[in-house]
Amino acid sequence: MTNNKTVIDTLVVGAGQAGVAMSEHLSRLGVPHLVLERNRIAEAWRSGRWDSLVANGPAWHDRFPGLEFEGLDPDAFASKDQVADYFEAYAKKFNAPVRTGVEVTQVQRNVGRPGFTVETSEGVIEASNVVVATGPFQRPLIPAIAPVDSTVTQMHSAHYRNPEQLAEGAVLVVGAGSSGVQIADELQRAGKQVYLSVGAHDRPPRAYRNRDFCWWLGVLGLWDAEGVQPGKEHVTIAVSGARGGHTVDFRRLAQQGVTLVGLTKAFNNSVVSFQPDLAENIARGDENYLALLDAADAYVTANGLDLPLEPEARIMLPDPECIRAPILELDLVKAGVTTVIWATGYSVDYDWLKVNAFKPDGKPQHQRGVSSEAGIYFVGLPWLARRGSAFIWGVWHDARHISEHIIKQRAYFNYRDAVQRQAEQPETRLQSASLMGAR
Repeated sequence: MTNNKTVIDTLVVGAGQAGVAMSEHLSRLGVPHLVLERNRIAEAWRSGRWDSLVANGPAWHDRFPGLEFEGLDPDAFASKDQVADYFEAYAKKFNAPVRTGVEVTQVQRNVGRPGFTVETSEGVIEASNVVVATGPFQRPLIPAIAPVDSTVTQMHSAHYRNPEQLAEGAVLVVGAGSSGVQIADELQRAGKQVYLSVGAHDRPPRAYRNRDFCWWLGVLGLWDAEGVQPGKEHVTIAVSGARGGHTVDFRRLAQQGVTLVGLTKAFNNSVVSFQPDLAENIARGDENYLALLDAADAYVTANGLDLPLEPEARIMLPDPECIRAPILELDLVKAGVTTVIWATGYSVDYDWLKVNAFKPDGKPQHQRGVSSEAGIYFVGLPWLARRGSAFIWGVWHDARHISEHIIKQRAYFNYRDAVQRQAEQPETRLQSASLMGAR
């Protein structure tokens, strides 16, 4: 593409799970398109996660409809490299037009003519539509409370790889969603003294009554919930596929040797303070856990299913000392903490997208991925259309909806072009009129 202008109907930016799904549906509908990826296909799975990461859903669930994981038990949890290989194989399956190593640097709407001008590291592209498939995990987010001058090493979970990477000493992990919990568990099992800062979270069972929680969320209609519950916009989900999959139990982590603390509040030199909300956060996580068990039991009864009872799933371990008498301040130096890992999520980066598709707060303005800027689409974001939108299987269904919207808009646009072409040919109109008069 260097020094040449490429013209394409639809440009997809990003070749992760969202971009690959988008390409499949556009290919099926015959829409000429191109997928640009600045790295490799599914690069975030390969190099943007820790070494031992596995998918949080079983292989039968966390996949696209058209391909299964080769050589993997359907109930197993695919490793990060297996997931990346899967998407590469899926793209090859339908010859997805993916160009890797190409970065999109700017997208602008054309003035006085349709479409967009897209500047890339390898030249300019003219596109009628642009699908933003860069996902939600673009810029590692470390909160403003992080100390600027500190003797401890600080890193985001995106840059954590394995326990051997860290210096000798204890570790504070801030954030108790899936990433924070799994990293804290791994570090403790490797012999580290670990402090885990626990905020608000949902805590589903890994499995219940011989069914994975992904199955329960499906049959209960929870994956298809179209609106986040008030107050749960930033609540993380603590679930793990590690070591064959298990229910996250914070009391068991404490029993294992992890010291739980509340939400991280502030740093003052080497002293970090925590909110006195640990017991409340654990209790609310328990409520979420038990509510799903109740809903599952009701579903079994209502449908007469022969699924084994599991009364032991409701047994809670006693609260450990760190919950009964929570630590509210911790001197990192005195505690021997040499590393702080921020498992605090990500923010998006749309600086390159110079279009009118955003709310005042910078978030995309869209309806099920169809943005307020005609011709601009988003796919792969949390709650794009439903609870499952950011998950592997969910993004495939969202991409189908967006591709069908694109094909409908193309039909309208082509009709306009046909009318315009006819208007530009007066002799054709005269001939048609003469023929009609002859009848």
